[in-house]
Amino acid sequence: MNSVVKWVLLGSLLSLTMFIVFVVVTFGPAFWPQIRGPRYDTVPPTLPASLNDKAILIFFKTNFYRHDCIPAANTALKDIAARNGWSSYATDNGAVFNPEQLRRFKVVVWNSVSGDVLTTQQRKAFKTWVEQGGGFIGLHNAGGDPSYAWRWYVDDLIGAQFIGHTAGPHIQQATIIIEDPTHPATRSLGPTWVRRDEWYSFASSPRRKGYHILARLDESSYRPWMRVPFLKPVDLHMGADHPMIWWHCVGNGRAFYSALGHEASAYSEPKYLQVITGAISWAEGLEGPKCINGVEMADNSASGASQVRR
Repeated sequence: MNSVVKWVLLGSLLSLTMFIVFVVVTFGPAFWPQIRGPRYDTVPPTLPASLNDKAILIFFKTNFYRHDCIPAANTALKDIAARNGWSSYATDNGAVFNPEQLRRFKVVVWNSVSGDVLTTQQRKAFKTWVEQGGGFIGLHNAGGDPSYAWRWYVDDLIGAQFIGHTAGPHIQQATIIIEDPTHPATRSLGPTWVRRDEWYSFASSPRRKGYHILARLDESSYRPWMRVPFLKPVDLHMGADHPMIWWHCVGNGRAFYSALGHEASAYSEPKYLQVITGAISWAEGLEGPKCINGVEMADNSASGASQVRR
């Protein structure tokens, strides 16, 4: 083997080693739940006696990728609840998904939950709770897994399969087009919203299922590609219908999803806090469209909106 070939091989080996070290150091802690394997909870937590009739359950368990934004989002959700007179309880204990304890809550927020986090019985309790009138809100990675063990969750509750997010560059500025300026979550945003985030793409738009799209991305305003060193670039274009925020009815329950919020700073963004506040108010049934047997009903009440502090 001549010296040129040796140097080429050594250079390639060094580059590969540096790449592996970079990946382990940068992403290893976040992927630790996946490496150790899923863990399920069987002993329910003790809920505070002070929960009121508008209580919010903040759930942040991760058995796959763990986002750094979770603590900031938990704090923001608790602050929103306190400002509006809603009590809240945050936990990563999946055993809280039992019929008795779920009855204590009006809304459940999945804060960047990832991986398979509920047992069969816990899934059943949660699905029944939603269908009987509960309010669900999924934030960012709650709809960002590349695969799901529970197909009802992604196919029916979220309504869209995640296929990738921007990388190379990762965080980009983009323009969001507001489709529905009347919903409590989006009515204060104006026709467009320019901001920075990690932008998700999905296999198809949930609009095809009849879900209500509140906001979509203008793909001409950023680069919808996932470019990772040593791997083939992934085209993340969805076209003109690239949803970011949507809602739909699940039986008598209400389901809302926002793909925004990768960075912790998002949860101190006034406009995004307005989106989350409006989403919770709608999921609580305080304002906006109602859901009866899976059918959207117009909101005929004149009260509610002025009572929500944004």
